[in-house]
Amino acid sequence: MSGGRSVDFAFGDEQLEFRTQLRALTDKSCTPADIREAWASERGWSPQRWASLAEMGVVGLTVPEADGGLGLGLVDLVLLLEEAGRAGLPEPLLETTALAVPALAAAPGTRAAAVRAEWLPRIAAGDAVVAVGTAAMPAIPGAATADLLLLERQGELHAVPGASTTRVARAALDGARRPAAVTWAPSPATLLAAGADADRLLGSLGDRAAMGSGAVLLGVADRLITMTAAYAVDRVQFGVAIGSFQAVKHHLANALIRLEFARPAVYRAAWSLDHADPDAPVHASMAKALAADAATGAARVALQVHGAIGYTWEHDIHLWMKKAWALAAAWGDAGFHRARVLEAM
Repeated sequence: MSGGRSVDFAFGDEQLEFRTQLRALTDKSCTPADIREAWASERGWSPQRWASLAEMGVVGLTVPEADGGLGLGLVDLVLLLEEAGRAGLPEPLLETTALAVPALAAAPGTRAAAVRAEWLPRIAAGDAVVAVGTAAMPAIPGAATADLLLLERQGELHAVPGASTTRVARAALDGARRPAAVTWAPSPATLLAAGADADRLLGSLGDRAAMGSGAVLLGVADRLITMTAAYAVDRVQFGVAIGSFQAVKHHLANALIRLEFARPAVYRAAWSLDHADPDAPVHASMAKALAADAATGAARVALQVHGAIGYTWEHDIHLWMKKAWALAAAWGDAGFHRARVLEAM
């Protein structure tokens, strides 16, 4: 691995302000009641909230300016993905904006140019969502409601309109993800990349998926810790708040330490991917492994501190615990990514 390259982890005022604006939107329109309503809906997410995200520029952040987007990178997106996790945002921001758009933008050839011309303006406008899947996935998250699917078949990458597929919905732990088993026929009309081009795109897509899901997991862990700390202050046993118990303090402190160690790793991975750092795959795997540990650890602490009420559907904590468990396993779990880092070393 290469070394010696310094990275500035400080975000600019505009990036921080964008996060603030997204938080203001989600605090108003993505409450736990809104998440429950979305999970119970046909799509699993809200077209109205997706339209608001598009109007703000969040959905089209990575879409080139010529196609109606902001033309920004993953460093600009990473805080928004983290905020999406904190809010429990049901909409497919990770799959569409962090994964599909950069893959479409980087695909070479006239066929890819035609796909971009058709789909990128629609994505930026909030008129289309994209699901992404590999041949190893028996069911593809978000496929049940996607307008376009980026799919791997025998080492090739295809762009397949949802209307050209047969989709059978599968059960999901996270009520927003809506996975489906997809049947489709590859053809020259769907082919986006083959050979070395496909290998490069699929490798980069996997790295972005590791970093992006890690960023969402940071926000999920943050929300779980915040909710659990608040509960520990309010819940009284033996005449005192359970947050005063040493064991509870230690559990929460350890969860917070895991989160704070994971956060710079995720930010570094976003920077490395934006700058084509040769070590970007390693950084992406480090990010996913640490963020998955932070989120699943926070979920475990949340369940321990909440006790029996944490197992109930009525308590909001399960909305974030389920997202933590689902995303920690997606695109390679912590064990897979640790093995990848070890192999690189």
